[in-house]
Amino acid sequence: MVYAREAMQQPTEKWQGPFVVHAEGATTLERWAREHRSSIDRALLEYGAVLFRGFSVGSAAAFRKIAEALCTSLVEYLHRSTPRTSVADQVYTATEYTASATIPLHNEHSYCRDWPMRLIFCCLRPADTGGETTIALTRNVTRRIPPEIVRRFAATGVKYVRNYGLGVDLSWQTTFQTESRAEVETYCRKEGIDYEWFADGRLRTAHVAQALAAHPQAGDELWFNQAHLFHISSLGPKHRDASLELFGEENLPRNAYLGNGEALDEDMLAQIRKSYEAETLPFAWRADDVLLVDNMLVLHGRNPFTGPRQVLVAMGDASGFGSQAGGPHGRY
Repeated sequence: MVYAREAMQQPTEKWQGPFVVHAEGATTLERWAREHRSSIDRALLEYGAVLFRGFSVGSAAAFRKIAEALCTSLVEYLHRSTPRTSVADQVYTATEYTASATIPLHNEHSYCRDWPMRLIFCCLRPADTGGETTIALTRNVTRRIPPEIVRRFAATGVKYVRNYGLGVDLSWQTTFQTESRAEVETYCRKEGIDYEWFADGRLRTAHVAQALAAHPQAGDELWFNQAHLFHISSLGPKHRDASLELFGEENLPRNAYLGNGEALDEDMLAQIRKSYEAETLPFAWRADDVLLVDNMLVLHGRNPFTGPRQVLVAMGDASGFGSQAGGPHGRY
């Protein structure tokens, strides 16, 4: 087995990407990961991501066994915000947005009070062109965001409002993975989510989550939210105006505010998005690549692509932070 600190991009002033483990010999990745778990954990904490390259994976079932070896436990994808398909138990397709779309950088489930600490990606088939998974160090993005913006968000957290049953975006049945209103209500009460049912079957939810959160091992106070994705401005001027005209602000499929309910300043959001863009590193997939990501230390997104692309993801090691929350600041 050969280890390498391999740069994914040339500029030396930026993060150079994951720590890379190259396969050598006939050892399976599942077996090797179980035998070297402590070394993998150390590399993950130091670099934020570990790439396993040259191993044979071949199927969703085989990938699931690898994912199990790379974390303590796998978690279900609940309180969903993007369309995915389950291809094996606790293994999903990467977000199924149209191939022409760019998925901005984000930390998975950072709109929630609990989230997976580890993401495990696997590329069974790279795209013909494009389709890179974009990545960035969260701490570098955090440092780029103007301090006055960080302070303002930290003081209140972020409020997320979603409306279901409008015929666009995900249904509440898909988001919460149930057909039962009672189960939705139980989940919402557990997670501190306000909910309101309407006579026509629509559902509105609202909750406040952290703007920043401290990594439990590294100790960094990190920008950790999805205000830039949920806010209506993420649609661009044309689609934003059309959505507001069609639904009105109160009934938008999704939107974000400061935790105290104040509107988010779009110039402020533009600066936040520029901070993400400045740190973006495109990671080009090879067949059978497996990428382990610390979900707090490293953000991820996706570039547009052509041709078939098959990337799977499993999520592991729930943070358990929500039950320990000390307030809207994300100080857990």
